[in-house]
Amino acid sequence: MNDAGAFDQLHPVIQHHVVNTLGWQGLRPLQAEAVSPLVSGSDALLLAPTAGGKTEAALLPILSAMERQAWSGLSVLYVCPLKALLNNLEPRVAAYAGWLGRTASIRHGDTGAGARTLQTRARPDILMTTPESLEAMLVSRLVDAPRMFGDVRTVIVDEVHAFAGDDRGWHLLAVLERVADLSGRHIQRVGLSATVGNAADLLTWLQGPSGAERRGAVIAPPAVASAVPELVLDHVGNVRNAATVISLTGVGEKRLVFADSRRTVEDLAVRIRDRGTDTFVSHSSLSLDERGRAERAFAEARDCVIVSTSTLELGIDVGDLDRVVQIGAPSTVASMLQRLGRTGRRSGSGRNMTFLSLDDAELMRAAGLLLLHSEGFVEPVTPPPEPRHVASQQMVGRTLQKGRVLLAEEAAAVARLGLCSHGEATEIAQWLVDTGHLDEDSALHFIGPTAERKYGARHFMELLAVFTASPEVTVLHGRSEIGSVDPTLLTTKVQGPRIIALAGKPWVVTHIDWRRKRAYVEPSDQVGRSRWTGEARAYTYELSDAIRRVLLGEDPSGVHISERAAQRLAAIRETFESRVSASSTVVADDGSRMRWWTFAGARANAVLVAALGSVAPDLLDEWSYSNLAIALRSDATAARVALALRKACVQFGDDLAGVTPEVSPQALKKLKFSELLPHALAVETMARRASDHPSAATVARSPIR
Repeated sequence: MNDAGAFDQLHPVIQHHVVNTLGWQGLRPLQAEAVSPLVSGSDALLLAPTAGGKTEAALLPILSAMERQAWSGLSVLYVCPLKALLNNLEPRVAAYAGWLGRTASIRHGDTGAGARTLQTRARPDILMTTPESLEAMLVSRLVDAPRMFGDVRTVIVDEVHAFAGDDRGWHLLAVLERVADLSGRHIQRVGLSATVGNAADLLTWLQGPSGAERRGAVIAPPAVASAVPELVLDHVGNVRNAATVISLTGVGEKRLVFADSRRTVEDLAVRIRDRGTDTFVSHSSLSLDERGRAERAFAEARDCVIVSTSTLELGIDVGDLDRVVQIGAPSTVASMLQRLGRTGRRSGSGRNMTFLSLDDAELMRAAGLLLLHSEGFVEPVTPPPEPRHVASQQMVGRTLQKGRVLLAEEAAAVARLGLCSHGEATEIAQWLVDTGHLDEDSALHFIGPTAERKYGARHFMELLAVFTASPEVTVLHGRSEIGSVDPTLLTTKVQGPRIIALAGKPWVVTHIDWRRKRAYVEPSDQVGRSRWTGEARAYTYELSDAIRRVLLGEDPSGVHISERAAQRLAAIRETFESRVSASSTVVADDGSRMRWWTFAGARANAVLVAALGSVAPDLLDEWSYSNLAIALRSDATAARVALALRKACVQFGDDLAGVTPEVSPQALKKLKFSELLPHALAVETMARRASDHPSAATVARSPIR
């Protein structure tokens, strides 16, 4: 449909404001193509780069349908993965709704009691929320859920790819089905996303179990040809050097620096600020107020830097950026594209991104990622497999919502969602009863004493989030909350005063209240330390293989590789010369132990280790592996590994589908709600998530040198 035809389908009041309030000469291609399917009630996935006008592409048609069809009450849910993103979008969404005399309101964990009460009494037309807050409303005794959600017709899921890639996506789909049950109608589902490698699959996933019965459209008009982005790969060796480069590069410009650990963010921010550059910080362990102040100040400033984890990767507006710098590299091309898309929004400016590696592993990862990008590769968004723990959480949540349930019906409902099989749902339901999480009376089930004891505090809030947050100690300066830190930072022995780094500033700890998990601090002029727990990242097979190709001499096209980076890459390639091959995997010594260099990624290597361990455990050294290699005993040879693989394929099948990686008790603790599952199902769930059988089978079929 052309722009004029699409524009004519919008409500006249919307048309007026598009021209006179927004000052637009017309709709963007994405916005024009979205109008017809959305006003007709079709499900849709809208794809465009960051700042591509996705919010307007969804809202303008939906508001037009709302007005023309006289929707009443709470009719639209706008779901985001981050509270900060909701806060950032609320003025814009409320303004668009206000054109028609409609209202929009935010509901998340920081919404005050007064605002919550008002929302239940006078429902907004659009409720902007998170999956966790949505489920909290469903189970709250203070919310009449059937009345609250009985008029919902549409849900807009912003940054849907961020949901689909982890368990929050499964949680969201399950909660939306419960809202649909209350509304008694199909709820139109509209997803907004950056570029993904499997758009049709993502739309099907968003539509849920009955999606095949409904209309759906992927709306992704061809991108307007733009200038080739400026991509730079540099090697600086350490955080101190990175701070020097950042402070001297782009003076007078606004620079957004990404680092993939909070510790690096804090260390880097302190060092950049010490070099006289106005510096701000954003990450998940800072208080909401602290992050908000930093992001607002950065948006309004010019010659400055903000250092962030992935919290600023999504569409939070921090103003016009001149430059994006990446310390190390993210793990996916999709993440890189999100970050790259933060630049080039201002007329006359271009997209750019500079990678600064701190060590050899980061340099190889960055080069591999840039190689994939130069080849046009973008990862498919794949929901985590076997979300049985979400199925068990939903059984308890549905019971909490309804009070008393027929458990067989609730088990069947979660199975229909694809969270588990029907047989597993029955097994989980019985486990919940046997362990006292649910209780029974007269064939009806209700919340049991075990669930009350484990989750009852704070109105079952811990039950409503499927992600696990590490325990942290809140840090306060006077009455102002700065953020939180890992408790071990406050328990390790130190000489002299305990100085920590938080919000890019050093603080001296003056008192720790362990009972209330609070630490009180005052500003300091000494160097501070920071620490948070984290996990090693599992590379995809594609990234690991790209690193192999980089080591064989391939360079990403369209990337300026600095002389420092080129020299370091040459040295790394020389070191790896005996460990990498274009036509085979390699068994070779790395100077400390024998390794099988698979370049397959940690999940594939986990399968291969389990396969070898089943048929030839004497080959393995401590059953350890990384993204690139598997540790072997010193007497292992390529011939012995090849023979063991043939035996494994006979025993487990050529696809190695029968191989189950070992799951340690420590790993099992990382699966939230594992206690709501029978032990065998919990272990099987974790093993499946730690596996990449297709890639392992590919390696097993390859020659070994």
